[in-house]
Amino acid sequence: MHIPENEIVIFECPHCKTQIVSDKKCEACTSPLVQLNLLDGGKVSLCSKAGCKNHSVEFQDLKTALGHIYGDFSYHGNSTRNIKIIKNPKEKQKEKIKKDDRETIISGTYLQSFCPHCQKSLIENNMLKFKIEKDNKESGYLLLSPYLNIFSHKSTIRLPEKKAVKQIKCWHCDSSLLEKDRKCPKCNSEVAKIAVAAMSKMIDFYICSKKGCTWHGLSDEDLKYIIFEDSEEW
Repeated sequence: MHIPENEIVIFECPHCKTQIVSDKKCEACTSPLVQLNLLDGGKVSLCSKAGCKNHSVEFQDLKTALGHIYGDFSYHGNSTRNIKIIKNPKEKQKEKIKKDDRETIISGTYLQSFCPHCQKSLIENNMLKFKIEKDNKESGYLLLSPYLNIFSHKSTIRLPEKKAVKQIKCWHCDSSLLEKDRKCPKCNSEVAKIAVAAMSKMIDFYICSKKGCTWHGLSDEDLKYIIFEDSEEW
């Protein structure tokens, strides 16, 4: 069946014939999203407009997510290069890995992001969500694009430009995500650490706490195996 470009499609359950509807809107074109619940927890969201490719998969539990991504679907990241896996720790220390041997995470990659404490997904409605607090104790939520090097963001409270927030927390367990012993190399502000699915494991992903500073980075250990495409900012 041919569906004309830009037409809004109605989705129905093939069993009960009930229309599948959602009050959520597509971030790309504002059309209604169709949301399907996953058996193991989480959901799949896709745009109802023909031709719009916006979609996302959200997991509630980290172990479930890794099982699906790396087990069921044999996913091994977005690398176009071969990665040498070193199982012996002593051999790993001796091995000098060249830049061209590292996995590349390309701009626009959807970053499956999780809290490093409770291991729940930090993605809600196709946005990376944080609980934040200002110096005056005013609190709210910060929403960032989960796509690498896409800098769109929203916040429920006013954030002054070039001002770091006092606290960044997981919106599930309320644990702080700030790393006290690590500073942004660009502006010296505190950085927040989240867990991101890459390669065949979780990696530490850091973002600056100052509004307007778009620095992001990885741990020294992960930088031996992973690089970002082109940009040094997120």
